Amino acid sequence: MNCKVYVIRGYITGIGEVDTVYEYDPGMDKWSTKKTMPTARGALAVGIIGGKIFAIGGAGSNGKNTNANEEYDAAQDRWTKRASLPTPRDHHAIGVIDGKLYVIGGRLNGRHDRSIADNEVYDPSTERWTPRPALPTVRSGIAAATLNGRIFVFGGESGRGTHREVESYDPTKNRWERWAPMPTARHGLGAAVINQSIYVISGGPQPGATFSSANEVFTP
Repeated sequence: MNCKVYVIRGYITGIGEVDTVYEYDPGMDKWSTKKTMPTARGALAVGIIGGKIFAIGGAGSNGKNTNANEEYDAAQDRWTKRASLPTPRDHHAIGVIDGKLYVIGGRLNGRHDRSIADNEVYDPSTERWTPRPALPTVRSGIAAATLNGRIFVFGGESGRGTHREVESYDPTKNRWERWAPMPTARHGLGAAVINQSIYVISGGPQPGATFSSANEVFTP
């Protein structure tokens, strides 16, 4: 955003959930500390609408889920509390289409065996949340990417194990579609769009704290 990178919240070993916000300016090759997030939490998800960063959900300092929805204005270095997430959760994913933010999947209180499929859309112009059709495969620790008006959801984990599923949600048609599964099942992965392809990187091949260097590309 504005040719800068923002690192918001997370976990620090021995400390737990944190509220720190850092900004990286690649032009100056410099990091700076910004105003802390009102609600310290980890395993949340963020989305950008109108140049503002929305930090939603996550796990708080007591290990329980928070319904926090907080907006960061980088130009003003200011946080504003917005309408609370109806279904508190962590390890979920977010997709943004047409000025609306979709919160998909996740888990309850950090337990992957309590993963959920909820899909709720937030409209910042009206401050309203609305339920939408649930993610077909219940899972958390997922990654999401938006391409061609669809939100694609990759991988994850649940009480059933680690997932390969790829499913997309089309807000215009208000329905989900299944796609070819990932070659490597994994959770805690990342996804990035380049041109008409989505690169799905790293993640744990087994439930829990596992890791990989997998890098696979998906082209719808």
